[in-house]
Amino acid sequence: MIVKMLSIGAIAFSILGGVAMAGSTTGTSALDDPAKMSPFFTDAGMKTLRSEGDFKTAWMAMKPDERTAVLKDCGDATMNKAHADFCAMAKKMGG
Repeated sequence: MIVKMLSIGAIAFSILGGVAMAGSTTGTSALDDPAKMSPFFTDAGMKTLRSEGDFKTAWMAMKPDERTAVLKDCGDATMNKAHADFCAMAKKMGG
C-alpha cells in the first residue's frame, strides 16, 4: 500500500512539474524579444515606433518566418493589447 501511494505521489509530481515547465516556456514571444524588436523603435525603452518607412525597412529585413511569427503573436488578443501600436503597423505591412 505504501509503495502504491509513493508511486501515485511520484506520478503527480512529475505531471505537475511538466505542466509548470510548459507554462514557463509558452510565455515567450517574438514581440518580447528585444533583439528582434529594437530595430522598430527609436528609443532603448522601445516606446516610440520608427516612421512608417523605417518600420517597413526593418520589417522587410526580417526573415519571412519571423514576420509570420510576429503576425501570429499580434493575432493573440493579450499580445496585441500589450503591443497595440507595433501590431497595428505590422498588420499594415502584411506578410
